[in-house]
Amino acid sequence: MAFSADELRVLRRALANALHPTPLPEEDVQDCLRLAGAVDEAVSEAGRLRAFLLADLARYRAALPGSLSSYLELLQDALAAGYDPRPEDLAALRALRAGPVAAALLERCQVLAERSVRARLAGRAVSATAPAPRTRLLALPGGLVAAEEPERPAVPARPAPPARPGERPMPKPSEVFPPRRRPAPAPPPEERAAS
Repeated sequence: MAFSADELRVLRRALANALHPTPLPEEDVQDCLRLAGAVDEAVSEAGRLRAFLLADLARYRAALPGSLSSYLELLQDALAAGYDPRPEDLAALRALRAGPVAAALLERCQVLAERSVRARLAGRAVSATAPAPRTRLLALPGGLVAAEEPERPAVPARPAPPARPGERPMPKPSEVFPPRRRPAPAPPPEERAAS
């Protein structure tokens, strides 16, 4: 993502204000809101482009082996953009590994797929389909709150339904599964031999 000179100026002022909060003039607030909107639009466009690339990749993969060179080129572009190879990609590359480009791509894809699986198992879910959602800029210190988004009333929590007459309340887990008692330690070997 590239910023223009004016956008960099706005970004620099916003960062300076984040480090040293002071009331912002109305013009600076509007500039920051416009920049946030432009960034949101760029992220959305990147998501649409990524979806188009993935659909194109699936189309070329379905047309293999006739689309071999186009598929390999598109897969390389997708990998450079952060795409995690899917099992279908690995299966297609295994079938095409007689060619040197496909064999090299298969090795690269296996490493990336293994890394992705390890990351998911470690709890860091890796998203392969969409960028992480970004929260909207609602207010700046010393600035105005965005008026176009009305404040939502808090939803009160529903109370638990009252117990019916004669019905037992739901037991707690500690009542259903009482703690286990440790067995008494075995007497020392000398005492066992004496008895």
